[in-house]
Amino acid sequence: MNRLADETSPYLLQHADNPVDWYAWGPEALERARSEDRPILLSIGYSACHWCHVMEHESFEDEATARVMNERFVSVKVDREERPDLDAVYMDAVVALSGQGGWPMTVFLTPAGEPFFGGTYYPPEPRHGLPSFRQVLVAVSDAYRERPEDVQRQARALVEAVREQSEQQPSSEPLTEAVLDAAVAGLRAQFDPRWGGFGRAPKFPPASALEFLLRRDELDLATRTLDGMALGGMYDLVGGGFHRYSVDERWLVPHFEKMLYDNALLVPAYLHGWQRTGTERYREVVAQTVGYLLRELRLDSGGFASAQDADTNRVEGLTFTWAPGEGAPEELLEPFEEGRFVLRGELDETTRARLFELRERRPKPGLDDKAIASWNGLAIAALAEAGARLGEAAWVRAAADAAEFVLGPLSDGEGRLHRTWREGAAKGTGYLEDYANVAHGLYELHVATGDLRWLRESRRLALLAVELFADEERGGFFLSPHGAEELVTRKKDLDDHPTPSGNSMLAFVLLRLARIWGDDELERRAAGVFRLLLPLLSRAPSAFGWTLCALDLYLSPPRELALIASPDDELARAALRRWDPRAVAAFGPADDVPLLAGKTRVDGLPTLYECERFACRAPVTELAADR
Repeated sequence: MNRLADETSPYLLQHADNPVDWYAWGPEALERARSEDRPILLSIGYSACHWCHVMEHESFEDEATARVMNERFVSVKVDREERPDLDAVYMDAVVALSGQGGWPMTVFLTPAGEPFFGGTYYPPEPRHGLPSFRQVLVAVSDAYRERPEDVQRQARALVEAVREQSEQQPSSEPLTEAVLDAAVAGLRAQFDPRWGGFGRAPKFPPASALEFLLRRDELDLATRTLDGMALGGMYDLVGGGFHRYSVDERWLVPHFEKMLYDNALLVPAYLHGWQRTGTERYREVVAQTVGYLLRELRLDSGGFASAQDADTNRVEGLTFTWAPGEGAPEELLEPFEEGRFVLRGELDETTRARLFELRERRPKPGLDDKAIASWNGLAIAALAEAGARLGEAAWVRAAADAAEFVLGPLSDGEGRLHRTWREGAAKGTGYLEDYANVAHGLYELHVATGDLRWLRESRRLALLAVELFADEERGGFFLSPHGAEELVTRKKDLDDHPTPSGNSMLAFVLLRLARIWGDDELERRAAGVFRLLLPLLSRAPSAFGWTLCALDLYLSPPRELALIASPDDELARAALRRWDPRAVAAFGPADDVPLLAGKTRVDGLPTLYECERFACRAPVTELAADR
């Protein structure tokens, strides 16, 4: 056992028996590197990552490779899900070096933490144009000892490149509808007209871009993508839920890990697709995916686990694939590898139930059972909205249980969020995305339940996020809070792929709260995010889908619904039946919430006040049936 045996991260614990003398990131490792003048070998991955497992088995479990690492480096293992700040900084360095990134990520640092070389997966023997991992280790170590000036020069250049990305200046150009129109045109240019999605293989589910397209009524692009992803393969026809991405353009052969965040984002994407089009298949996908979340990822604490592994017994996709004769309809089998097949096509409910029963007898992939505040916030939002709109009270209760967990065990005594929780222990500071996504989830939970506690907590966390993360000089928000560990640079999280960035989600939350509280300062903070990203929104719209959703809200005429009612009242159901992403809603009465202040029931009946910048129409107690 090495030092990782004392960690709580399932990913780090996976490496606790390696012969590598691993350290977790922290002062002990950095001090040893300084005192012995050794380079740091930083290895970053996550527990559900297939190629992380491959590299561990090929290299980190190999005694000869471990000996080289132990003799020449201070080796540090990081769970990217625990430390998104480290992952973001050093991923930028790897991309600057090689033009691409991914996991497992291998980065070589000076004792001061400055990157000077790196890449992703390295094989145990030279192949496909890649040197072996041991060749890389020896070459990097020799360069560090024999050519220190070259190493320092490279480190300075990489650090400067990473810092430049973090110091982007805001645009002074106007924020107009033309930006959104140009983004739609950009998405259309990247669109795959046959299978949906954007670009070619590999394909990741573009949940944020789909939300933007649905808001803009670009239904052809949105529905072809929703249809393509639901055909089977990347979507689990038997057990529900989506695997992380497809290695091909057809959404057929996935990498088999299932992430909480993907599924929490795709539930509302399919829900909104159903509301826009009435396509029953989309509603089925919502129900089956929620079923997966509640069955496989829900923890006894009320929170949600991070992911299911790609591998079962070290075989990728073993749980989810089929061989002829195992009971699956053979006309629906599509080739995968090693004589196993992916299931694709239409399953009636009887067949689906039979296959699920068969599959439940198999070993299951490993579960990363740490709860991450950010991803739980997305799950709260998904369950609350889907439960309210589809009349599934159990889903809303699950969202409320998760909210209690995040605001309880996953928070400290002063109301600040931790990053992760596992087996009774909370760990790490909350990052920008944690505050933004939890605030988003709590707002949706308020709309689903009418409970003002969730609305007030949403605002509290959003205001705390502004206090902890705001960049007062350039606008927008840093990934890590003021006073956090000082890395080689302080990053901003701006890219919405695969999850909404902390900046775009907080901008979205601030805009909603600004319209409920009449707070122009919150709106100004949100606009600061858009100004940072304005030059990129039309050039790379698929990378900034949630920013475009937030900008669409910012540019839309305000519409505020003050409901002095319960969400179960027919009036409230009628008012919220139609999906209107540009409206905000709050349930009262509550004199401490400006939109609700002074508003009461008319004749004792549930009452709706429809307002624009707090100028309200006459209150109504019933709505037309076709509204």
